[in-house]
Amino acid sequence: MAKQHPGPHAQAPDQQHGQRWWRVMCLTGLDYFSTLGYQPGIAALAAGLLSPIATIVLVAVTLLGALPVYRRVAQESPHGEGSIAMLERLLSFWKGKLFVLALLGFAATDFLITITLSAADATAHLVENPHLTSVLSGHQVLITLLLIALLGGVFLKGFSEAIGVAVLLVAVYLALNVVVVAVGLWHVLTAPSVITDWTHALSLEHGNPLVMIGVALVVFPKLALGLSGFETGVAVMPHIEGDPDDTEERPTGRIRGARKLLTTAAVIMSCFLITTSFITTLLIPADDFKAGGPANGRALAYLAHHYLGGAFGSVYDLSTIAILWFAGASAMAGLLNLMPRYLPRYGMAPHWARAVRPMVLVLTAIAFLVTWLFDANVDKQGGAYATGVLVLITSAAIAVTIAAHAARQRNWTIGFAIIAAVFLYTTAVNIAERPDGVKIGACFIAAIVLVSLASRLARAFELRVTDVQLDEVAERFVRDTAHRTIRFIANEPAGRDLAEYRDKVHQIRADNDIPVEDDLVFVEVTVLDPSDFEAELKVRGEVLHDRYRVLTLEHSSVPNALAAILLHVRDTTGQLPHIYFEWTEGNPFAQFLRFFLFGQGEVAPVTREVLREAESDRSRRPRVHVG
Repeated sequence: MAKQHPGPHAQAPDQQHGQRWWRVMCLTGLDYFSTLGYQPGIAALAAGLLSPIATIVLVAVTLLGALPVYRRVAQESPHGEGSIAMLERLLSFWKGKLFVLALLGFAATDFLITITLSAADATAHLVENPHLTSVLSGHQVLITLLLIALLGGVFLKGFSEAIGVAVLLVAVYLALNVVVVAVGLWHVLTAPSVITDWTHALSLEHGNPLVMIGVALVVFPKLALGLSGFETGVAVMPHIEGDPDDTEERPTGRIRGARKLLTTAAVIMSCFLITTSFITTLLIPADDFKAGGPANGRALAYLAHHYLGGAFGSVYDLSTIAILWFAGASAMAGLLNLMPRYLPRYGMAPHWARAVRPMVLVLTAIAFLVTWLFDANVDKQGGAYATGVLVLITSAAIAVTIAAHAARQRNWTIGFAIIAAVFLYTTAVNIAERPDGVKIGACFIAAIVLVSLASRLARAFELRVTDVQLDEVAERFVRDTAHRTIRFIANEPAGRDLAEYRDKVHQIRADNDIPVEDDLVFVEVTVLDPSDFEAELKVRGEVLHDRYRVLTLEHSSVPNALAAILLHVRDTTGQLPHIYFEWTEGNPFAQFLRFFLFGQGEVAPVTREVLREAESDRSRRPRVHVG
């Protein structure tokens, strides 16, 4: 398997010197817990009086569905790659690459809408603050764009995830929310008519409890924003402190810490989701949740100002704005890590995709466009955000179902299959009712695929070998030829019988006037997955029919493998090797497509072109002969 690019912001802390799991949980919390800033308001708009019941359904799906899935993802993918890497391992060839690119499109939707939605909600908390509303009202789009620009500016200067800052922000934010929830519950419990009025209104609107539960099951997909932290929780796994005896292959301590992180975060968030939906639904008039209302996008802040005064409310606003802004920073870092991890080794990224500044400028520009299209409105972006989240969770559920089936774990396979079906339903309902998310995801997918294929075309003749590994016999062949002219024959094996090699040697000697006394070594390439752009080159040596030495190469592209072995032999022996080809019959354009898609085609000129790009000094370039 090809080596992964870690991404410009990726960190690989030593497992014994990472961070405690509860501290790393706060990195997840930047994304996960910050949704409390807008989740209760969105839930109230989506489910109305049923918001608390629909939220209980959401919590059940969280604890009984998403949590077991991602605990398994943490076990199967402990280095932060997540469910996308699990599915990538299960699929090969172009269908696997295109499927991963599609998932990356939805992941980009998830992370990018996190940036724009968080900035929009931070703006809502700023604009609706009683001390600032008269000055800032009507400028929501401009303020949101300024917050996003500030975020991009920070990344242009350089940004690293500060766990210490995350811990402080999350601790303060959760503590303030505990106060707001406690005060809200006290007002609900000390005014019995509030609960009575709510239950009476529920009965009038929906009839009996069974109907209420049925409707709640139908509307809960609209509340899917409350599931947003799981993919982030897996992504931060490399930061978690492991056991002293952990290895990269078996990081048992890291996996255990990640499972604690996921479980604790899910339990904390579940408690907040239920209590906040309850108090906001019962204490805030329904009209105040609507667009332009004082509770729109800031339901808990509304309660903080209403029941605890302007000073506490302003402190709550400031804390909310800070964690929402940092959630955008976390999402930006996630994007900058995710894209370079996959795209370059597919050959499907421009060169600048590995550079931070160009990527930041592109992502910031896209965030500007999304903010403008959605008018910096939190409610309008909720569907798009939920779609990105749900697609990733659904893919994770499918991945762990397949993994459990492969491990012959029948009960887990059935359980995960049921969970996958629930998330498929949830995703389908969300897409049907709010298609904005799939439209944005489709735009990202189309853009990624088109730019990626164009980039791969432009980079078709790069040397695409990450490492060359020779076995003992192959190394001996190279040493034996180092004291004379090194001559290789490129051979596409057929039956590999004696006549094939004998006739090939005779033809090559005749076509190129090679003396009988000069040694010839066959080179044969086995194409593994031709859709891989970069891969290791594995070389085995063998003697066939007691007289013909053959180097067998395994790679994703025949010309690249041949060019790499020639350069490797040159560098290890100090001699310029020669390689001999026959012309391939067929249309040149068709041959190029064979090379681009299947790693084969007209090998001789492509090998020469790869060598030309890899070695600009013609006098040091291995010699290519075609007869």
